[in-house]
Amino acid sequence: MKTKFFVVLFLTISAIGFSQKQALKAAAKALKSGNVEVASDALKAAEGQLEAADEKMKAQYYFLKGQVMSASNSDSLEKIEGAANAYNKVIEIEKKSGNSKYTAEADKKILTLRQALVESAIKDQNAKDFKSASEKLYLGYSTNKQDTTYLYYAAGNAVNGKDYDTALKYYEELKTIGFNGVTTEYYATNKESGVAEAFGDKQTRDLSVKSGTYIKPEDRLTDSKRGEVAKNIALIYISQGKDEEAMKAIEDAKKDNPNDSALLQAEADVFYKLGNIAKYKEIMEKIVANDPENPDLLYNLGVSASRLGDNDQALKYYEKALELRPDFNAAQINIASIILNGEVALNKEMNNLGTSNADYKKFDELKKQKQDLYRKAVPYLEGALKTKPDNVEAVRTLMQIFYQLDDPKADEMKSKLKALEGGN
Repeated sequence: MKTKFFVVLFLTISAIGFSQKQALKAAAKALKSGNVEVASDALKAAEGQLEAADEKMKAQYYFLKGQVMSASNSDSLEKIEGAANAYNKVIEIEKKSGNSKYTAEADKKILTLRQALVESAIKDQNAKDFKSASEKLYLGYSTNKQDTTYLYYAAGNAVNGKDYDTALKYYEELKTIGFNGVTTEYYATNKESGVAEAFGDKQTRDLSVKSGTYIKPEDRLTDSKRGEVAKNIALIYISQGKDEEAMKAIEDAKKDNPNDSALLQAEADVFYKLGNIAKYKEIMEKIVANDPENPDLLYNLGVSASRLGDNDQALKYYEKALELRPDFNAAQINIASIILNGEVALNKEMNNLGTSNADYKKFDELKKQKQDLYRKAVPYLEGALKTKPDNVEAVRTLMQIFYQLDDPKADEMKSKLKALEGGN
């Protein structure tokens, strides 16, 4: 009896194997001819017997399933996810069994799916459909969790779409996995212009250097995004009225590296958002002490000093930033703005004068002080225009100043302003 039982069992398994082979063969043939529906039906016939199949047949089944799902509805995120999962299953099965018949092709198909997701997400982002962009980018991440930048951009799109709960979930995941976002950028100096230029990849950069048109190849690491992630978590909490959670998020992030400048900057930004400018200034000064030659930090300190009403200190920070970066447009504009704010008090005093000879004399003195302010502001506004010639407000302000000073440059600024505003 035992012998007969084993014979029957053997025959049954053979029949199952034969049936599966026929179903998979039919599915492959249907896919080749573009008949996705027939291929899908054939795979359904094989699915019920999948547990009894060997590893080779399972790998083939999932490889065909991935093709069916990706071809049946390319716009469906559910189908795309199903296809990616099927291809990943192929890779998993073959890795365990030591085979590699479908692995390389499955890898390529996953890459194609993810590239399509990114291209579609960019279109959504440009169309301001941030929810859809976020969903697609998150799917890109979930199909290959090695590439954490997809998750980072998914979180950013969720913020832009004001879906703060989803954004918070993604940022917390980034924090949990230790995301820092540091990447390598490939630079080389253009031999003709002498300017260092970035390349998309190392191979292209190296070939350009080899050709002789570029020199001085250099690899640069981008700044860590850990501080930005911590800051965004905190800002979301603030938007939800959860200030305590916001500060805790920053403190937690600082535990591993309390002197990390990006995290300190994030903490300062949170205090700024909360309106605690004094604390913001205190932290910024600490950052600058660690990096005194950083013009951006000095500029930010100038902003905080100005917000605190200390314009004299703000001017010192802006001037120092300009020493380090002579074409710092924003610093030039802010210096000019502080200088010109001085005319408010002068105008008020001039308007309160009477008609006596002493008042007329005082008026002339105040008028001269105003003109001195204008002359002091002019170099900063002109400097700002050198780096940003299309700054309409800077041109307009210079035009008004030159008219006040009876300077013939006023007409030049008037023409420039007219050109920038489209001749109106």
